[in-house]
Amino acid sequence: MDGVLVIDKPSGPTSFDVVRQVRSLLRLKKVGHTGTLDPLATGVLPLCLGEATKVAGFITEGDKAYDATVRLGAETDTQDAQGQVTARAPVPPLTPALLEGALARFRGSFEQVPPMYSAVKVDGKRLYELARAGEEVERAARHVTVYDLVLRDFSADRLHLSVRCSKGFFVRTLAFDLGRALGCGAHLEALRRTASGPFTLARALPLAEVPALAKDGTLAARLVSMGDALVDLPEVRLGAEDARRVSHGVPVEVPASLRPGRVRVLGPAGELLAVAEGVAGRLRYLRVLV
Repeated sequence: MDGVLVIDKPSGPTSFDVVRQVRSLLRLKKVGHTGTLDPLATGVLPLCLGEATKVAGFITEGDKAYDATVRLGAETDTQDAQGQVTARAPVPPLTPALLEGALARFRGSFEQVPPMYSAVKVDGKRLYELARAGEEVERAARHVTVYDLVLRDFSADRLHLSVRCSKGFFVRTLAFDLGRALGCGAHLEALRRTASGPFTLARALPLAEVPALAKDGTLAARLVSMGDALVDLPEVRLGAEDARRVSHGVPVEVPASLRPGRVRVLGPAGELLAVAEGVAGRLRYLRVLV
């Protein structure tokens, strides 16, 4: 079974828990996710099955979209509702003008410091491992981009936001930094990922439904092909002869007008042959799949 299975992850299990469950259920050796969701979070979690694990690294490059609830007035050690409260402060009277002024600084490109409770590695160790051991280390800021940040609604101590951002962006840290900007502290109360690259909730399958579909043999029909999983990449379609050359790693000529960047290389029937870059009128292969 090869392809991408888009799961609507429930709150509670880790992304790795979901991978282990699907791997065991389908009796597959190769299953991997394409971008970690915190245990608290729900929503779109694409899983690469079988041969599709070979393109997982390219799928993770896609932008992400979230709906988030931010609780004002308290900070936690994990920056979300699963952590221990570390500070409290009164929430100022909220107005659209005040909130929009605070949100404005988090739109566009900027540097963001990842939280201690995260899967980011420092000196070969996951930050959350160090945090659980009571350690806090210096973390290098990472360049991130927020394309859209919309205030959907708010109450006396809660904000409801929609975010579209680049990979590697932490919505938990946005909540924390927003609380600091408002002078009252904050943490992430709820998070739902609505899109990951080309995958949306509309094509996501609730995790609880996977066993029944696997049992009746209809799960394969819900898989996204490797070619479609990379639909965000421009395509280069080849004939049979050039497709054979790709399978042997032989460079294939492409139009000089091909824009720089990654492309998906498709065969005569639309099958994914490789992921490549156009360099000086030829394809330079990043991953050959045939």
